[in-house]
Amino acid sequence: MEELERRLLALFDHLEQETADLHAFFELVGGNTPAEQQAVLEAVERLVARGWLEERGNDFYARTTAGRRALEPAS
Repeated sequence: MEELERRLLALFDHLEQETADLHAFFELVGGNTPAEQQAVLEAVERLVARGWLEERGNDFYARTTAGRRALEPAS
């Protein structure tokens, strides 16, 4: 998992919320320049494709159980 993907998944713990929107991803994970925002969007798409984030509409996403488990240290 890339560092940006890890930071996106961990953001839900930091916010203590079930959902987060793209604005929060850009503001809290990185995304001040168009290139940084594109990197965040691509990371979100990869996490959705893996089933680690779930789209909730209106640019909101929720971390799935699989996404939470992906952050756990390997045993």
